[in-house]
Amino acid sequence: MERKEHIISILVHNKPDVLARVAGTLGGKGYNIDSLCVNTTTQKDISKIVMTTAGSQSTITRIENQLQRLVDVISVDDLTNVESVHREMLLVHLNISPDNADMVKNAIDTNRWKVIVTSDTYTIVEITGDQTQIDFALARLETLDVADITRTGLVALKLDD
Repeated sequence: MERKEHIISILVHNKPDVLARVAGTLGGKGYNIDSLCVNTTTQKDISKIVMTTAGSQSTITRIENQLQRLVDVISVDDLTNVESVHREMLLVHLNISPDNADMVKNAIDTNRWKVIVTSDTYTIVEITGDQTQIDFALARLETLDVADITRTGLVALKLDD
């Protein structure tokens, strides 16, 4: 069976411990969550959880069934094979020195990264894109003096039919 990354969107009631129950249900069954983003929707009493996990289609079906059994879960959608928009974000702290200043500036300009904070000794850039673009940026960053990095999980929205 082919293991493939899947993007699962879960609408839940925004109550204490709902995320813990979702994570516990998956972890208790031996399923791994690769990335996770959670926030309220336009309705403050409803939150959206977007997670990625890898597995065969039958594994993903079992995960969806497990999640749908939870009391506070409103809906579960696998966005992997439907038209949807996906984005991640990186915040990157780059050290600046006389030796690399031109290389850092060139990388920022060439890749159109957004400068958030800058000084004589460092700059913090924001990089957003789909997984391919983020992976490309991470490869490009290997040649620069990265002091720190943080990466969001994937966020996704289903396109209208």
